[in-house]
Amino acid sequence: MWPAFEWQDERLILLDQRYLPFEEKYFNCEDHEDTAKAIELMVVRGAPAIGVVAAYGVVLGLKKYARFEPFYLAFDIILDRLSKTRPTARNLFWALERMRKIFESVRNEDNETIINRLLAEARQIEAEDVATNKKIGEYGARLIPDNATILTHCNAGELATAGYGTALGVIRRAWEEGKKIKVVAGETRPFLQGARLTCWELRRAGIPITLITDNMAGWLMQKGEINLVITGADRIARNGDTANKIGTYSLAVLARENKIPFYVAAPFSTIDLKIESGLEIPIEERKGDEVRKIGDCWITLPDIPVKNPAFDVTPASLISAIITEKGILYPPYDQAIMSSDNEFNEVP
Repeated sequence: MWPAFEWQDERLILLDQRYLPFEEKYFNCEDHEDTAKAIELMVVRGAPAIGVVAAYGVVLGLKKYARFEPFYLAFDIILDRLSKTRPTARNLFWALERMRKIFESVRNEDNETIINRLLAEARQIEAEDVATNKKIGEYGARLIPDNATILTHCNAGELATAGYGTALGVIRRAWEEGKKIKVVAGETRPFLQGARLTCWELRRAGIPITLITDNMAGWLMQKGEINLVITGADRIARNGDTANKIGTYSLAVLARENKIPFYVAAPFSTIDLKIESGLEIPIEERKGDEVRKIGDCWITLPDIPVKNPAFDVTPASLISAIITEKGILYPPYDQAIMSSDNEFNEVP
């Protein structure tokens, strides 16, 4: 199965990303609790994918509770559980907000009608995400010169979305346009999304990919072997400050030092208009064993104290441009984001 998830026979089937690239296993979600666990355990990850999967999780939960009354209480229980899975991912809350809006509009209908309407909305969110990613790729490819070597971090491709990808969607579109590009992927400790997932995706797409450890990036930039950096995002504040996988901030600092463009690619739904800056972005802290171990192998003492923030925040001042489906946003980001009539797609 490909891509990362599929609604099939009243179930949600997920490609279990914990086993990639060596095994393709699948995780079946029968209700919202299965869906919540899949998100928490990173069976599925990436902010856009999490949002779509959570929307389907609402439907699965209501199907389970369909015979119980009052129905609106079940809905609240389901949304509360799903909302507690990954606090940094803006698309999770954006999708749940959309599902709540639909529920409120049909709450006086019979249960079957409510479920069908919510399923239609989940499918719509999925379809929109694919179309959004392709637009991001179309705009972002304009920023990719021919023969460029691109550094990316974590995984922002098909596995992290409903299809095509955000940061990797830009790379994919540049490749489809015939640009002779190369990609360098940081391993992305501690969960190794770059090593396990980005390399797997790009190899399947036929795009040249080289893997490095995370601490090699600065040296390669200094030697002139990297032309630009592009990453995805999990939440963007109104001023352009961007939360992404831990290690992103370091790359942005290195890119600025070496005078290399640093781009962020994300759907407009990742922008949280309710928060002014990155200081307000909640940062998820994950379990210490993700750092103490690689897979099932201990790499340090089991009782060593660990810090494991899943994300960091890159200040807007270090970001050259934010690529969205509405076009390319340039500083000052607060003005660009809030000006809905702005023509973002012109490259200066």
